[in-house]
Amino acid sequence: GELTMGRAPSPWATSIKYEEKDLKIVGGNPSERADAADKVTGKARYTADYNLPGQLIGKVLRSPHAHANIRSIDTSAAEAMTGVKAVVTCADFPDMAVEHAASGELMVNFRDVTRNLMAREKVYYDGHPVAAVAATSEAIALRALKLIKVDYEVLPHVIDVVEAMKPDAPVLHDDQFTKGVEPAPDKPSNIALRMESKLGDVEEGFNQADLIIEREFNTKPSHQGYIEPQASVATYTDGGHAEIWTSTQGHFVMRAQVAKLLQMDVSKVKVTAPELGGGFGG
Repeated sequence: GELTMGRAPSPWATSIKYEEKDLKIVGGNPSERADAADKVTGKARYTADYNLPGQLIGKVLRSPHAHANIRSIDTSAAEAMTGVKAVVTCADFPDMAVEHAASGELMVNFRDVTRNLMAREKVYYDGHPVAAVAATSEAIALRALKLIKVDYEVLPHVIDVVEAMKPDAPVLHDDQFTKGVEPAPDKPSNIALRMESKLGDVEEGFNQADLIIEREFNTKPSHQGYIEPQASVATYTDGGHAEIWTSTQGHFVMRAQVAKLLQMDVSKVKVTAPELGGGFGG
């Protein structure tokens, strides 16, 4: 059968010939992105552009140490400041049990999540959050952070993966025993899992090879750069409902995990994902 542009083909047609030249795009002209005009003209509102009446500013106090036990945290001076409305530490969040849940392409363990969002027994990296302040202005919040006193017991650390795998390396997690090793180890390790993949006969492959090249390659860690600043805005009503605007690609996962971590009914949490400048796999 033949097709004239603009007329549907016969239901019994077995092949289609176009009177015009071949199309490069299925369906003709490409449709415009719904958000394109707003983004290129600056009209689009990202999360950082949202403001609420009476909005407080949150700031996070982070560890200056890569590895340290937390002996104590004194927030009394910060709480006494005029303009400071709340100060939180790990004591304000429940200590979750070991429980795994899907999070995008990965699995998370809620016990680890609670320790990542706010350090508990110790800090695991330079920049680990140990406390947070909500105040009527950014300046007050920043001054309040300086009044929080954290007593650290600094521990040795390594930042090289090979050094971290050595038997005498300082261990981050006392409850982590390497999986995939027989017999099962009785000492904790920085190595979470050993996996071995095999395909074919490697020795025979080497025997057949005309040339064998052995090299070791080391690359630096990298992370994608989002076009918009990552931010969050939240409100909580007297009726126990929370609404969150945040730069996320997965607002249903965000809602479920926030409800879980704050021990709220998921029906009382609403998450809105405003414009995204880009995800890039993040």
